[in-house]
Amino acid sequence: MNGDIGTNAPSRSLRVLHIEDSELDHELAMAHLRRGGAVVTARRVDTEAGFRAALREPWDVILSDFNVPGFSGLHALDILRDSGLQVPFILVSGEIGEDVAVAAMRNGAADYLLKANLARLGPATEHAIDAYETLRERDKAHRALGASRQRLSELAQHLQTSVEMERAAIAREIHDDVGGSLSALKFDLAWMARHANTPELKARVDSAMETVTHALEASQRIMHNLRPAILEQGLVAALQWLANRFERRTGVVCSFRTSHDNPQLPPGVPLVAYRAAQEALTNISKHAQATRVGIDLSLAQGILSLEVSDNGRGLSEADLAKARSFGIRGLHERASTVGGWVDLSSSPAGTTLILSIPLDQGGIGEEELEERADADAHDPSVWGEL
Repeated sequence: MNGDIGTNAPSRSLRVLHIEDSELDHELAMAHLRRGGAVVTARRVDTEAGFRAALREPWDVILSDFNVPGFSGLHALDILRDSGLQVPFILVSGEIGEDVAVAAMRNGAADYLLKANLARLGPATEHAIDAYETLRERDKAHRALGASRQRLSELAQHLQTSVEMERAAIAREIHDDVGGSLSALKFDLAWMARHANTPELKARVDSAMETVTHALEASQRIMHNLRPAILEQGLVAALQWLANRFERRTGVVCSFRTSHDNPQLPPGVPLVAYRAAQEALTNISKHAQATRVGIDLSLAQGILSLEVSDNGRGLSEADLAKARSFGIRGLHERASTVGGWVDLSSSPAGTTLILSIPLDQGGIGEEELEERADADAHDPSVWGEL
């Protein structure tokens, strides 16, 4: 190992690995680096084994002759690239063709120089090191950004899970507390109606019975929106019910088609698909001005696909870029909890949303949501008629 220390005030310290079979050419190259004011710590190697061993140590730059007996600069460049190390690599040769130089640059070389023009070695080395430092900082920033995005995605998925847990808990409270109280009150009113001895009292009791009945229906509707009990009958039945309900409520024709009448789906997938269709229909009723909507459910090659399309006015880029367009973002995050994704396309002729879920993957399932919310939970269903 050759350590060379500059006599002038150094501008930077350099750790140089030099692939060179000529000791004289090595000393000449190091002298040019020192002349630029660098403090140089260098090692000369002339074999592949020596180069591989030297790569275990940190280096600021690698200089390489193009032709070394039994070895070559291009081969050394391949070894460096395969190692994954980010170290600037400069070819320094007595003679090198333009085609070879271009190929070396394409393969990752930072620069190439002729030995007859070593005056450029110092500036070229500094430039290469600065460029690689910038590249490393950029990669570091990209990794940090990627980690931040991953954390945000995990947080969004956790929030989606928490929302479903809270919905389930509220639905149970409505079923157990509100529903139970209203049902008991309805029983009492029914008894009072049977024993009313004046027309005025019977009219008041009938009015109260009607109010309680409306309250029960509203509670059932709210509970269903929070936690759709219809999913207990399967995703196909739930989507068919959703399409019929949308058509009755809005007057917009809504057709439903499926390739499978009773697909066997992993836990969590039916709820994600149902919520996606529900969100899409909500957006259509609010913004699309559509006259026709189609819901298609298919299962092919292990992928469940749900497509909701309309013939409305479509979405503009401004609509998609809205800062508060959380519905679409929520669909992406919800789909990711079961390993799926959402594709959205729109034109003046309408909008199509496609949810795709590989059935051999899954995130947090519906059963796990219920277990977390309450180990003894039961699914709230509609209350019996009196």
